Amino acid sequence: MKLELPELPFAKDALAPHMSADTLDFHHGKHHNAYVVKGNELLEEAGLEADSLEQLVMEAAKAGGGLFNNVGQHYNHSFFWNSISPNGGGQPAGAVADAIDASFGSYENFKAEFVTGGVGQFGSGWVWLAAEGETLKIVQTANADTPLTEGLKPILVCDVWEHAYYLDFQNRRPDFLSSFLDNLVNWEFANQNLA
Repeated sequence: MKLELPELPFAKDALAPHMSADTLDFHHGKHHNAYVVKGNELLEEAGLEADSLEQLVMEAAKAGGGLFNNVGQHYNHSFFWNSISPNGGGQPAGAVADAIDASFGSYENFKAEFVTGGVGQFGSGWVWLAAEGETLKIVQTANADTPLTEGLKPILVCDVWEHAYYLDFQNRRPDFLSSFLDNLVNWEFANQNLA
């Protein structure tokens, strides 16, 4: 199985002013693409076989090292592009709204915990909404780690590596996370993942 850089599911300027085309040029075109290129080199050497990207992540996690770092980053970034939308943001609807209320008590509680989780992720990493059975939880992961390897089901993710927000927000990670929830989060994608 080869990694392929996915097309963004929106135009590069469609998320402005919340995420600029310059950020997407660097983040998608340079950072994510580098994981695809290096990941394919390492996959060729490792000879891993998988029927899906999720299965490949699990196999690469067993191998660890650079192989997992690149395959995991490819998975995480691919998931992130679908977790954002030019028509996103605001309070969720549908099954994910009900699950958030059941797991966190309210959307406001969820938002506070999500932002706190993203701010509290030391250094580079991710803040996820993931399902453990019927319960949703906030999960922080470092570097290439993903809830998949913890037996959880990813529902949505926000990238908190500095390259995800520095051009638009400088060092204001809390503002970026609030903007992600208020303006970009793709609840339709989250509902699909919850199903």
